[in-house]
Amino acid sequence: MPFPASLFLLALGSFVAQGEFDAWNVMLLAIAASIIGDIVGYAVGRIGGRAALDAIARRTGWVDQIKRAEAFAVRWDAPGIFLSRWLITGLGPSINLTSGVANYPLGKFLFWDALGETVWVGLYVSLGRIFHDRIEDLESLISSVAWFLVALVVALVSGWVLVWQIRHAAERGEAQAE
Repeated sequence: MPFPASLFLLALGSFVAQGEFDAWNVMLLAIAASIIGDIVGYAVGRIGGRAALDAIARRTGWVDQIKRAEAFAVRWDAPGIFLSRWLITGLGPSINLTSGVANYPLGKFLFWDALGETVWVGLYVSLGRIFHDRIEDLESLISSVAWFLVALVVALVSGWVLVWQIRHAAERGEAQAE
């Protein structure tokens, strides 16, 4: 369910600053809830994602492309999981599903997931504590930066795919000319 979790953590940090909540309880519960949500996404990809992905590959003829995409997800490995928890959070659900589909080792996924979620929760709760009187302004700024980072990643990946497609089309053209 879509939920403005970052704003919620900022608000919780504000409550901690005002003495309404204990910081450790907030941190532990938020980290646990985040990890559980990520495990659900991973499990969906691991249990049902492979069959759906294989069906799409067969229908579209994209078997090789999907294999390369999975290899890309595995190649990004820990940095992809870690950074999608706290820096580029918009990619987190996709990384969860892709990691499950690619049979990424659960223990390794959990380690990097927990580390990233700890950074994310700690950062946002701390910012909420520091800027407890300016939460709305802070959330707006963080949201803008996060969407900029997501757009930048999408643009870079799209550019890479476009260059790859152009090169392969040129190679196919050369092979047919011979």
